[in-house]
Amino acid sequence: MTADSPFGRAAIVGIGATDFTKNSGRSELRLAAEAVLAALSDAGLSPSYVDGVVTLTMDKNAEVAVARATGIGDLTFFSRIEHGGGGACATVQQAAMAISTGIAECVVVYRAFNERSGMRYGQVQLEFLTSPDSTGYEASFAYPHGLSTPAAQVAVIARRYMQLSGAGSRDFGVILVVDRKHAATNPNAYFYRQPITLDDHQNSRWIAEPLRLLDCCQESDGGVALIMTSVERAADLRHRPSTILAAAQAAGRDQYSMLSYYRTEPGLPAMGLVARQLWAQSGLGPADIRTAMLYDHFTPYVLMQLEELGFCARGDAKDFLKDGAVEVGGRLALNRHGGQIGEAYIHGLNGIAEAVRQLRGSSVNQVPDARHVLVTAGTGVPTSGLILG
Repeated sequence: MTADSPFGRAAIVGIGATDFTKNSGRSELRLAAEAVLAALSDAGLSPSYVDGVVTLTMDKNAEVAVARATGIGDLTFFSRIEHGGGGACATVQQAAMAISTGIAECVVVYRAFNERSGMRYGQVQLEFLTSPDSTGYEASFAYPHGLSTPAAQVAVIARRYMQLSGAGSRDFGVILVVDRKHAATNPNAYFYRQPITLDDHQNSRWIAEPLRLLDCCQESDGGVALIMTSVERAADLRHRPSTILAAAQAAGRDQYSMLSYYRTEPGLPAMGLVARQLWAQSGLGPADIRTAMLYDHFTPYVLMQLEELGFCARGDAKDFLKDGAVEVGGRLALNRHGGQIGEAYIHGLNGIAEAVRQLRGSSVNQVPDARHVLVTAGTGVPTSGLILG
């Protein structure tokens, strides 16, 4: 971490989650409360110690409602981050800034929803067409052409990426196979004991070419929470703290939310901007990272992230993935929890929790001597990233 970095003063000291299902059978508020209480128990802290809360704007659980449900008292800080999964790592950034500046002493970050049994983000949202704001304006350019779901929108950029890089559908399938392999050995994953083959990927039906069903992450019910405090306070707690070495947000030039194919050349420049900030803040580089939790809502975007983050040159991700490079013992052990494809889709917070487990040495798919872990948030939208150490 560089001397002028604004981070390094805050750490994640507790992680908690509900079970991950397709039908939780309980309210989203209860899921949030369960995850928060589990994280507090993991940290060895009482709810009364919490004085700050951060979540995403898409979370329907009001901060004060979660506070009441869990026994949290007075709050001196609360914040919400836009852009769904793109804000996953930004929630931690916000909490770290509040702790580092003395605005709060202990902040809980949470995300909880019934995204399979309730509102499903992967389906057409017709209300966007009539929304009297920028969302409705942007949708009016895409929806009439059938580009009305995240998969359809990502398919446009994925197809252009294939043309430019020479990557094919089987290269995308490598990400699926690795994620499901790791999920198969993770008892908390929805797809526990259910590995999958490249042929399974190739035989899955088209959703929006070139995306197959198994190129798309699952829809999940569940919740995840993180507890953060200062590194000084963390030293007295139950677990080895996971310090925030770097944290960044980014929106690229001419950025839309999932619709940035209006650019001269489509891609993920916002992730490149995140990468430059993370490397500058931490003093680290791609060669220092041995494991990463890369946001895997759609498999092509994992390949594109590898390039934007500097792990390989532009267009070379398909070659980077060869010979087990993203498994333990390879160049970059990827998504050891199974990712959102294999474990659960909780807008990326479960990837942050896995990064903490890697640093504690408690993951079921542990990378030996993990010292620095990179985590990214949703791509195709304004995004964010972290380096924990």
